[in-house]
Amino acid sequence: MPTRFTLALICLLSHTLLAQTTENRIVVDVAAGKHTISRHIYGHFAEHLGRCIYDGIWVGENSPIPNYRGFRSDVVAALQEIAVPNIRWPGGCFADEYHWLNGIGPRASRPLTINSTWGGVIEDNSFGTHEFLEFCELIGAEPYITINVGSGTVKEASDWVEYVNSDSNTPMANLRRQNGRTQPWRVRYWGIGNESWGCGGIMTADYYASELARYSWFLKTYGGTELYKIASGGLPEDFHWTETIMRKWRNSDGWLQSFLSGYSLHFYTVVDWSNKGSATNFTEKEWFAILKKTLEMETLITKHVAIMDQYDPAQKIGLIVDEWGTWYDVEPGANPAFLYQQNTLRDALVAGINLNIFNNHCDRVKMANIAQLVNVLQSVLLTKHDQLVRTPTFYVFKMYRVHQDATLLPISLTCKDYQQDQAKLPTINASASRDQQGLIHLTLCNLHPEAQQTVSCEFQGAGQIGATRGEIITAARINAFNDFGKPEEVTLRNFTHFKAQKNTVTIDLPAKAVVMLELTAK
Repeated sequence: MPTRFTLALICLLSHTLLAQTTENRIVVDVAAGKHTISRHIYGHFAEHLGRCIYDGIWVGENSPIPNYRGFRSDVVAALQEIAVPNIRWPGGCFADEYHWLNGIGPRASRPLTINSTWGGVIEDNSFGTHEFLEFCELIGAEPYITINVGSGTVKEASDWVEYVNSDSNTPMANLRRQNGRTQPWRVRYWGIGNESWGCGGIMTADYYASELARYSWFLKTYGGTELYKIASGGLPEDFHWTETIMRKWRNSDGWLQSFLSGYSLHFYTVVDWSNKGSATNFTEKEWFAILKKTLEMETLITKHVAIMDQYDPAQKIGLIVDEWGTWYDVEPGANPAFLYQQNTLRDALVAGINLNIFNNHCDRVKMANIAQLVNVLQSVLLTKHDQLVRTPTFYVFKMYRVHQDATLLPISLTCKDYQQDQAKLPTINASASRDQQGLIHLTLCNLHPEAQQTVSCEFQGAGQIGATRGEIITAARINAFNDFGKPEEVTLRNFTHFKAQKNTVTIDLPAKAVVMLELTAK
């Protein structure tokens, strides 16, 4: 017979083990899913900036680099691999100095202009409206065009919509036919200016609200293609700008409510704009600071959504996070205006955290666009001559594509803190969804660079959970990256360190890792 001391010891040990196994706990409500994670949350951004367009996407038909009608074949194939749902173009700040008529017609006769925003380089306009929209068709993405409000005119914007979308006998539709495109492209997504508080015109919120109404009115519907018009937001923490636009929308007696669908938010993961730091040479302290900054996206979305809810409780206006990602100092020797940076495991964690946040706020967040597609900021692809690199961020998008158009499953998460000096942040970040085939996908990020985490995940409303497969993105070093001419250090690998029993999955989540589990539920 056990003694009283033995019983007490057994009780203490059992409580200790229980505490250890439940410190990291996720509860997924399988029955409560009602909001769809729009595939457009997994969108991208391509600006006439550095080597994003020229050399990144477009090399021309006569290039020795393998291409299809001037588009890099390797880039097209890679983007198809991650199911890119939409691409925003031509900017960014470049959009408000771009005049679209310069980019149509025979390429040899298109005028040379100056890209005064990004380095003062010559823009030959060989990549224009036709090229962009053909590129979107090639990779299966919907186009999202940002119009020039800063230095353009309402007529210029209205003519662009007509040129792209009209199927009638109109002047702009006939000009399009003259330039070789018979059928309209039927572009739905249109941004009305970009960062109008700054490079888009240095406007006040009230002034921009009036311009927004004017431009929105004259962007017409052609051939039944309803336009999804997106307003420029203010600085990340300019809640007055958000309130100004939403008040204008609510008080418009219905007319502006019919001509505005989305509101833009931009937020870059930068700790110190005067000293952004290296993309690859950083300490654990800098790793921590970047991840902590990334988590501010949650706070920003929550605060902007609270204002939107006040004026739009029916959630008719979508929050569009159409610029996000890391921004470091350029690589040594690179043109400072070209914003070329490498991409490490740290960036994979940044991408995973942001996408989990967007998923969890999909009732309002209807689109997001990482900056930028190729060779600029937090790119999914890097190119050099005829070589292509898939970055760690690319593999996060490939892993997370399972969430596209799936039903969000609400989660409750409690976890240990990751502490650095006096600051701390949650060690784990996660989201879950259920796809049209009934498969459940759980994505998790372990932000701690050294400590594995044991996670207990309970699926409420599911009688029996089955484990199908798992994937992981991690590496030996926090600053591991993929480089030209070398084997990949950061890629997708199979993950098997999880066990399903009844309605619970126990996961041994490695340090500095992004993980996806695919599960069945009965």
